[in-house]
Amino acid sequence: MTLIEAKDLPKRRARNIALWVLQVLTAGPLLLAAAAKLTGAEPSASTFEAIGWGDWFRNLVGLLEIAGVVALFVPLLAGLAALAFVGLMAAAVVTEAFVTGGGVVMPLVLLMMSAAIAWGRRASITRLRALATQH
Repeated sequence: MTLIEAKDLPKRRARNIALWVLQVLTAGPLLLAAAAKLTGAEPSASTFEAIGWGDWFRNLVGLLEIAGVVALFVPLLAGLAALAFVGLMAAAVVTEAFVTGGGVVMPLVLLMMSAAIAWGRRASITRLRALATQH
């Protein structure tokens, strides 16, 4: 390890801790949302009825959210999971704003948190891509 790398170590460690905290804070509401979808709680059930895809899609999204939350805590998968949540939360914002007329604040906040995680864990996405394209 060079002297420059040694000087960067505390900054990298603090950044890593901040990302883990952000991952925990993001996972909580996403897990609650998944539970609401899987139990058919309102407004989840009526939202999926409004978009016309019903219970099967609500349950699928709930299961995928749980898988994504778990993946947020697997270092190699964290960046990709966060990137997937960016897409999911973008769809949630559009659905809330234009289909159900619901509030967009929470999905927007989760979108921004997920984007920050995806950016902070982009090295894991690069590693995963390299592993996937190895021959």
